[in-house]
Parts: sequence; structure tokens; C-alpha cells
Amino acid sequence: MSHPLLDTLRAAIGAAHVLTEGDLSAWEQDWRQRQRGRALAVLRPGSTAEVAACVRACAAHGVAVVPQGGNTGLVVGSVPDESGTQVVLSTTRLTAVRGLDRANLTLTAEAGCVLQNVQQAARDAGLLFPLSLAAEGSCTIGGNLATNAGGTQVLRYGNARELCLGLEVVTPQGEVWDGLTGLRKDNTGYDLRNLYIGSEGTLGIITAATLKLYPQPAARLTAWAAVPSMQAAVDLLGLAHQHLSAGLTGFEVMNQFALSLVDKHHAHLRVPLWRESPWCVLLENSDDESEEHARARFETLLEAALAQGCVSDAVVAENLTQAKNLWHIRESIPLAQADEGLNIKHDISVPVSRIPAFVQETDALMAREIPGVRLVDFGHLGDGNLHYNVQAPEGVDPAAFLRTQEERINTLVYDSVARHGGSISAEHGVGSLKAATLPHYKPAVALELMRAVKTALDPHNLMNPGRVLA
Repeated sequence: MSHPLLDTLRAAIGAAHVLTEGDLSAWEQDWRQRQRGRALAVLRPGSTAEVAACVRACAAHGVAVVPQGGNTGLVVGSVPDESGTQVVLSTTRLTAVRGLDRANLTLTAEAGCVLQNVQQAARDAGLLFPLSLAAEGSCTIGGNLATNAGGTQVLRYGNARELCLGLEVVTPQGEVWDGLTGLRKDNTGYDLRNLYIGSEGTLGIITAATLKLYPQPAARLTAWAAVPSMQAAVDLLGLAHQHLSAGLTGFEVMNQFALSLVDKHHAHLRVPLWRESPWCVLLENSDDESEEHARARFETLLEAALAQGCVSDAVVAENLTQAKNLWHIRESIPLAQADEGLNIKHDISVPVSRIPAFVQETDALMAREIPGVRLVDFGHLGDGNLHYNVQAPEGVDPAAFLRTQEERINTLVYDSVARHGGSISAEHGVGSLKAATLPHYKPAVALELMRAVKTALDPHNLMNPGRVLA
């Protein structure tokens, strides 16, 4: 394909890395297969300087840029539209770990580094990078930061934002901001780092980041508990905070139907306790002393929980293999749900204290409005984040259910979230999937401020247009 912009891009990064022909579905279709776009070209720059050159060329030609990392997002935020006029800029060749500072407990990695590789680089140095999520074998650090990813250890370590000290960013004009500081204190004006984190590529392209590291715990133990209600799960969380303090690094909740799908589609995982209980909880205790100390604290916690009645039964993993299997069960819920058929996903957050009332009220509402509806309710209870997913009734065509009911169900769920003081997106972002919905649940003043920032930094709306702000 001949095009003045493409000729410039080929000269800047090499013709082999300007893709216009063949099967581009890996870049043009989102992970959930909700949307397939068409790109003018897919660009694969190999350095920050090449990213900047690509952006400058696109800005000069008025061509929109869609930044993309591992393309594992769930809100259609990193694929092109159908116009054939946008370029996808993939960061997957930016894979270097530029440095690791043991004394400062930091690691600097390029945006295309796969999360699992960053975890391993920290582990090789005897340290911990705690961001952990199901897609860690394919998602990238740049995408994690662009969406402010959460995962299973937010309870102890925070979202991606809390794990980042500095950024390198290419602006919409093709300039490079080198903010790769390892400073934990820097009170010299606006916090640009936090502005770019969570902006989903709409304000610039993250090309590298300086990340926080932590000492590896001496021991990590996992327990699985059956609880009689969501309120009991919240009560157990309170006891876990009391008994484990900062050692509590994971607290996941799963409803019976979610676990029944894992048992149905992944029976080899042998899900414990799910048949006898409406809810199960997965807890992780990371201990700085020893496995014996960790186990003793866990046992004390579970004894107190059994005595109080917020746990009906529990098992503690005896070894690493058992612990990994328990986590695998939790992480297999989305896969099992996909095996069951197309479904409607919600990534919502509600104050922990309000979650039992939210679940009770919304479950009843859904059952009343859609007889036979099946609810896959699971997530990170420790930080108030639930994946409140909706499966079609038995015998109803999933595709037709999605096509005819999604908007109605979203409104029912999001209105309930709003009544309970929550957010319609906890960790997946807004993307294009929720951009038109956001104004119904975000204060008008907040939206005005966001638009002002977007206009100031990207006045020609060339960075990931149509995402976050419709």
C-alpha cells in the first residue's frame, strides 16, 4: 500500500514493522471478540525514539493513533475503528528491563514487557513485583498502567497506579517526557504520572515505567473457606484484617453458580466445598517470618471465624501445588463462563460495607426482571471490586440474550451500583464499551474537567479517539 504517511513510517521504523497486508486480526480484533476494526497500518516501533517518530508523522498527517499493548483489555479500548484511517501502534517490541535498583527497590521496564516477565525479573533478584492478574502471561506493563489494572493483590499493594513511581511518555505531538524517577517524594507541581496512568492511551503513549518492588515474603499460604452469606464473607474479611494485618494479601469471593461452572467445564480442578455453601472465599496470607508462623496465624483466624459463625468449613493448602490449584479455580471462572456461552460482564466497585446489601438487592431485582437469569458473582471482595456477570437462562440462546438484553441489564446493574455509592468500572477501564454510559454516572463537573485535560494535551483528538470520553 502506497501512502505518503506510510512511506514516512517505513523510513522511520523499517518496512518490516509497518504492517498493512495479510491477517491483522491479532491487532484489529479485541480479546473478547466484541469488535473487529480495520487499521490503515499496524506499527511496531522498537524504541522510544521510534514511537516518537511515528507519533510525529501521524500528527503531521492528522491520523489518529490507537496505542496497544497485549490487547487483553475487556472494554474495547485498544483496537481501531472500522474506517481504515487509524493506525495501531503496538508496543510489543519495547521489551527491555532497563535496570533494577536493589537499594531503591525499583525496576525500570519498557511498556511492552509482559507482566509475567517483570514479575520474574524481580523474583530473580530475590524481590517481588506484586501486580498479579489472570492475563499476566500476555498483558503488558504499558497496558497495565494505561488502564490502572487491579488484580488479586490490590488489597495489600494497591492498583497499578500505586506500584509506579515514574513514567516515560510520548506526547500527542511526538515529544518525549522523561519522568522515570525512582523518587518516592517529589512535591514539584502537578502529578503528571498519575494523569497518564488510567488514561487508556487518550493523553499519550507510555513507553517505560519505574516500578516499586518489595521483599519476597518468607511464606505464602492459601486457604479456602465456605461462608453462609455475603455478609459472612464481609465479617470474615474484618477478622482477617484483625488477625493477619498487612499479611492479608488476597481475599476473593465466589458464588455457588460461578464455582458450579468451573466444576462443570473444568472438573479436573476439583472445586472444594462449593456444593454445600452459597459462597466460598479464597484467602492469601503472606508472612515475613516463617511458614509455621503463617500457618499458626491462619489457624487462629479460622478458629475465630468458625466460632463466630461466618465460616462453615475451611481448608488450608498443604503445599504450593494445592495453593496454585485453588488460585487456578478462581482464575478459571471467566473461562468456564465463556465455555457456558456468551455473557454480560460487569466490573463494578462498591464500598465493602455496602456489598451485602448491593448483592441482595440486585440479585432480587435481576431475578424479578428476568426469570431464570443466572448470576456469576465473584471478585476481589477485599477491595470492594465485584465481577457481577449475567448468564442467559437455561435454554435461551446466549447470542440473542446478549443482543436483546445487554443494554437493559447494564442499566439495572449500574443504577443499583449508583444507589450504593459505587463505580461502573473498578479495574477494566472505560474504553469505547462504556464511554457513552459514563456521563450517566459520572458528575458533570468531573467530565468537564476531564474534557479540558484532553483538549489541552491532545487538541486534535488524535490519541485513541472515542475512548473514555465519547
